[in-house]
Amino acid sequence: MSGNSSVQRGQSENPEQIGTRAGLFGAQGSGDTSGYGRLTRAVELGGTTVGPFGGYFDELLDTLRTALAAHDVNPDAAIEKVHVHVGELTIFVARDYLPIVAGVLRDEPALRFELCRGVSGVHYPDDAGRELHAVYPLQSITHNRVVRLEVCAPDADPHIPSLCRVYPTNDWHERETYDFFGIVFDGHHALTRIEMPDDWEGHPQRKDYPLGGVPVEYKGTTVQPPDRRRSYQ
Repeated sequence: MSGNSSVQRGQSENPEQIGTRAGLFGAQGSGDTSGYGRLTRAVELGGTTVGPFGGYFDELLDTLRTALAAHDVNPDAAIEKVHVHVGELTIFVARDYLPIVAGVLRDEPALRFELCRGVSGVHYPDDAGRELHAVYPLQSITHNRVVRLEVCAPDADPHIPSLCRVYPTNDWHERETYDFFGIVFDGHHALTRIEMPDDWEGHPQRKDYPLGGVPVEYKGTTVQPPDRRRSYQ
């Protein structure tokens, strides 16, 4: 391996370490029953990937930037960064620009991402000011291409615009992400819980949600919830 430290094509710059995780799940304040209590590892977010990327990624990004400019949107304001990992393209979008970016990706003839597969939430408690992430996988059936959009919001202001007007099938996906992560999708016509009871407190898939539960009966034996089992620290 040569001593050249310059960033090569399609390589990420400056991966960001936002913290360390102890144990298998990183849960705090309750028993770690996984057996990995002493496991410690870095929590990293990918940096910006430098182009050219190869394949259709360069053409896609150039077309998107040109189309945004034609809609009087500054591409540099709308697109925070681009990340390529294991052959997949993720475009980080400033949350205020999410609907217009998604609309351009859907409607521009050279792009035509007609299908949004839903939205998934991610919680990074140590990513200060960007703790909540919403991830949207898009697919172009016309051009047989895929791209991922990622949008961030702080815990203190967990609002992201709804994409239901652009992709109506995101209705239940946004409700589920709200239910489990507490992301508020502004403009959703009925943002209510979809999995948990209406009076449930908290959002169970956040990293700061305590492990616990109710006893479960299994073959005549009562299995205690995780926070009451033996710790393997």
